[in-house]
Formats: sequence, structure tokens, C-alpha cells
Amino acid sequence: MLFAMHWKKHRNFLRDPMDIYMERIVELLKNPLNKGEIDDAEIKKTDYNPSCGDMIRVFAKVNEGKIKDIKFQGQGCAISIASASLLTEYVKGKNLEEVEKMGQNEMLEILGLDLSKNPSRIKCAMLALIVLKKGITDLGKS
Repeated sequence: MLFAMHWKKHRNFLRDPMDIYMERIVELLKNPLNKGEIDDAEIKKTDYNPSCGDMIRVFAKVNEGKIKDIKFQGQGCAISIASASLLTEYVKGKNLEEVEKMGQNEMLEILGLDLSKNPSRIKCAMLALIVLKKGITDLGKS
């Protein structure tokens, strides 16, 4: 009985760290950060992952080469929504050149997941960054 009480109290210390990350991913799916639209955004870009149907649209206010505000809308799996949520939080205040240099390793680090055993999910994790980079490219052309 005493062991069972002790185990219940301290079992979180023995949990797989990936479980904790997955809980965070599910929480971000239910309550994403920065979900919404920005009507007067300089960047408005949509793209989707044809292999699974995930779709992300990014809206960003840019001033003096920096992302001042950013939001997203989308439909998709927990990884793509959590990735968009965390990316939008991460890039606020960053200059566009920094964002353009971001790649897969940095995105997976922000997400906190090791997807090496499930490479098909990397596209889900990268979708929001790909959309944002395409929007930055379009902004440079205008």
C-alpha cells in the first residue's frame, strides 16, 4: 500500500520525456497559440501538405523587416497545428532574414519532438515554416 501511494506520487519522474512533449502537442491542438487572422497583414499565405491534407494559412504584420505580429489558421494533425502555434510564438520580433535561415533542425527543436523514427511526420512539422517562408519571398517580390 505504501509503495503504491509513493509510486502514484512520483511516477511522473519516471515517464518517458516524449510523453510530456506529446501532452504539450495535444494541448496546443486543443488550445493553439496565435490562432486567428490579421486583416491588414503584409504576409498572407496558404499552403497544404498533399500527402495528408493538412492546411496552414499564415498572417504576419511586418515593420522595418521584423515580424511584429503573426497568426495562423489551419486544419490538420496535432503536429502541424502545434508546429504552427509554436512557430508563430517563436518568430515574433525576429527579423525576416533570421526566419528565412530557419530549417528543419530548428523547427524540430522548437517542436520538441524527435521524428527520426517517423519521417513522414516531418512534413507536418515543417508546413507552417514553409508557408511563412513562401510569404516572406512573396513580400520581397512586391
